[in-house]
Amino acid sequence: MVIQSTSPLIVVANRLPFVVTEDSDGVRLRKQCASGMVTAVAPAVVETEGLWVGWPGLYKEDNPGVIPEPSPDDTSPSAGLKSEQVIPVILPRQQFSDFYNGCCHSCFWPLFHSMPDRARFQSDKWQAYLSVNKEFAELTVNAVKKLREQKPGSVPLVWIHGYQMMCVANFIRNICDAEKIEVKIAFFLHIPFPSWDMMRLFPWDDELLQNILCADSIGFHLEDYCFNFIDCCQRRLGCRTDRGRMLIEHNSRTVSVHPLPVSIPFERFQALAEKAPAVVKNNPEEQILLGVDQLDYTKGLLHRLKAFEKFLEKHPEQIEKIVLIQVVVPSRTDMKEYQDLKDVLDTEIGKLNGRFSTANWSPIRYIYGYVSQEQLAAFYRDSSVALVAPLRDGMSLVGKEFVACQTKEPGVLVLSPFAGAGLSMNEALQVNPYETELYADTINRAITMPKEERELRMSLLRRRERERNANFWLESFLKSVDCYANTETTTGRLSPLREEDFDAFLERYVTDSSKLALLLDYDGTLAPIASNPDLAILPPETKNVLTKLSNMPDINIAIISGRSLDNVKQMVGIEGLTYAGNHGFQIRHPDGTTFVHPVPHDYEENLNKLRELLKPVSIHGAWLEDKGIGITFHYREVPHAHEAEIITKAEECFERVGIEPYPSHRAFEARPPVTWNKGRAAIYILRTLYGVDWCGRISVIFAGDDRTDEDAMRALQGMAVSFRVTASKNVKTVANHRLPSTDSVLTMLKWIERRFSARPIDEHKSIGRKNSMSGSSGGSPTGIPQRNNSLGEEMITSMMLSEDDYQQMISPRSSVTSPSASGSGQNPKAKSPSKE
Repeated sequence: MVIQSTSPLIVVANRLPFVVTEDSDGVRLRKQCASGMVTAVAPAVVETEGLWVGWPGLYKEDNPGVIPEPSPDDTSPSAGLKSEQVIPVILPRQQFSDFYNGCCHSCFWPLFHSMPDRARFQSDKWQAYLSVNKEFAELTVNAVKKLREQKPGSVPLVWIHGYQMMCVANFIRNICDAEKIEVKIAFFLHIPFPSWDMMRLFPWDDELLQNILCADSIGFHLEDYCFNFIDCCQRRLGCRTDRGRMLIEHNSRTVSVHPLPVSIPFERFQALAEKAPAVVKNNPEEQILLGVDQLDYTKGLLHRLKAFEKFLEKHPEQIEKIVLIQVVVPSRTDMKEYQDLKDVLDTEIGKLNGRFSTANWSPIRYIYGYVSQEQLAAFYRDSSVALVAPLRDGMSLVGKEFVACQTKEPGVLVLSPFAGAGLSMNEALQVNPYETELYADTINRAITMPKEERELRMSLLRRRERERNANFWLESFLKSVDCYANTETTTGRLSPLREEDFDAFLERYVTDSSKLALLLDYDGTLAPIASNPDLAILPPETKNVLTKLSNMPDINIAIISGRSLDNVKQMVGIEGLTYAGNHGFQIRHPDGTTFVHPVPHDYEENLNKLRELLKPVSIHGAWLEDKGIGITFHYREVPHAHEAEIITKAEECFERVGIEPYPSHRAFEARPPVTWNKGRAAIYILRTLYGVDWCGRISVIFAGDDRTDEDAMRALQGMAVSFRVTASKNVKTVANHRLPSTDSVLTMLKWIERRFSARPIDEHKSIGRKNSMSGSSGGSPTGIPQRNNSLGEEMITSMMLSEDDYQQMISPRSSVTSPSASGSGQNPKAKSPSKE
């Protein structure tokens, strides 16, 4: 096999391609892993002189020592993998158990196989999973550095495998970005990827999906799994996607998704079959039914026994003429669930043999243990029928191995449609393992199939598997990551957001009759984040579009910022808008009416103390921003060498005065300890502009970029369309959609301008809409209010809201009125907030 890769290869998998064991003399040696992935991937690592990162089967408590070299007579696929090419990950026994048994097999395995009733969601096991993935990532980065030293100028390709390693890409990406190391990252999942309604059962699904998206290329066995993943990223994370080209935009990167059905080294299995000794039969005419499975509840072992029992009941003439050889490979033997399955399987096989056995014959030959590939090749070749009918399987390579080894009398493959191979191996007899009667009938059809039909089906199967072998899979993978020599194929990219793209986001929500409330953050949303807030200037084009929107009769705009009220108004500089400063603690409407939320007196005293304490810490580029009722300690310009020290000292200052530090963009904020935030401020603004029944009549769009904006997105969830601006890091958000930059916010504003500019001007038209977020129809019509941009005498009111008051504010009940918002026909610009 010649691997034409333009990048040195690093494989990251839960296990090495072998486990390290001891012989009777205490000498450590390698024992080959029976794995389709190892068979397909190990030769590529050997040939490209790459590296393999994985667990060797030993724990820290075992004093693992060095990895032994391969035996001279080793003929396994990993035989040429030298010890210097192996990077073992050694973990404590308990940590590995929490990661492997507690999370991988107790949670991800059943969930991804669409068996959620078996899944256990445990926070401590999820944290163990993350910690192990981080350790794998750190060792992988060391491997990347090693290859870059050995091959200067090369860009290593890290190929991560398996559901055990789904978060490794994120940790690798973070380290390499911080150290400016160029690397390509690919991830391949060997089991099914579940649909969105299944995936969202996992409590940390957003974090998991974003971790996977740190890879440049993501591979699955089937196109269906690809679409499941794309749907999850679109519906759960709000990512922009292109289903046609299978592209996902996340953190200003385009991630490509590829269907890459794994295969086998066809010629290797064919050669093994030609040399393997014959399987001993009770008589020359006896036909063998073969099952080869790991001990697992997804494999349909008990369903197979029921079908075989039904077959013997319906066809007693086959007694002593057939035998079922069932090979069960031990798996997860330290988990009680698998121990129980083994006990049930043993019992059922014993019952079936006891019922149908004769003096010279038993219907089932049960082999529980590890079987070499040479032994399997003999079973595959001499079997008349292979039963590959899992309840759910990512691909199932057993069927492909059976086909490759059919070098003598052609047999018949019985295959479940719930195995990934079922979609391509169309000449197999497909059977639903849950249909016991049909399963039994299919077994009989396979045994009695005429030779001409068997030859035709098997020849077609063999031709396809010979062409689409492990080499074909590897070449397809290398092409998908632009690492295949002698090809000009390039991975597609999503084009920058255009106005037309917002049709999919907003067209059904912002209708031709909608009245729109546009609530926007400033820093990181309208203006790019700057090293100093004074440098975060509103781009002229954005200001121009906002000015046009502010003069449209059906649009009200509110800027809700963490800046002080006067500062945010100065930075935007547009009249006719509502401004909210200090995360909504101060709100000023266009008519001059101002709301100020009261703060506790002891907080003000502690804030003054904090100002004094932080002054000596404001060194090495750190500085204080005073916002009146709050302060922000910025450390954006602090050199990396001093950053940890400055952060620690600042946190100590906050702790001394008893004020909680709120993390922001490389800053800590001090805010009043009251139940008021951007979410409550947003509800208050909407209520004062439109009345208490605003929810049924007004389309609301909110856009923000940090965790303070999440308060507003959460408060408006189900009542607004929200956008989270996030460019370079994984964030958890309740927003409906993600935007990559402030430029995309400008594009959204242009879409709104174009849509509302096309409306005819009619001062007497009724405004009403169907709320597409809730599915309820709009409230009573209201006339279009006239703008009043003249500032009257400023009126300041103070208000402290109780929880009951807040619930009244968000209630759409039109019967509730207040002095400040008794009806929807008032001029929103002329209203004064009520004192409560």
